Amino acid sequence: MCLAVPGRVLDIGEKDGTRMATVDFGGVQKEVCLEYLPDLQVGEYAIVHVGFALQRLDEESAKQTLELFAQLGMLQEEFGDPWEQAAAAGGEPWPFADEPEPESAPEPALTAPQEEVQP
Repeated sequence: MCLAVPGRVLDIGEKDGTRMATVDFGGVQKEVCLEYLPDLQVGEYAIVHVGFALQRLDEESAKQTLELFAQLGMLQEEFGDPWEQAAAAGGEPWPFADEPEPESAPEPALTAPQEEVQP
């Protein structure tokens, strides 16, 4: 699913002649094109879809929407690692999680082979 997500403009610059911004989406930062909102300023919020800021949004509405998306897990779906999501959908654990691996039992010490005693 592709969402239009509200984000806060952190900084504005130009890249290859295009007005671009770094936008924060509840902790995830992405580069966004501002060509559809040429007067958008640092600190303002906008609804962003597929990398384009489409509409200015007030701060309260933006924060409420971001909180709702986070509660529903939609921010992870939209901005999370697609490989991790595919592993989870397949029922497999993600092998590169930031969590440390559980400790396993120590390996037994190597000993010299024992001779069998014949009766």
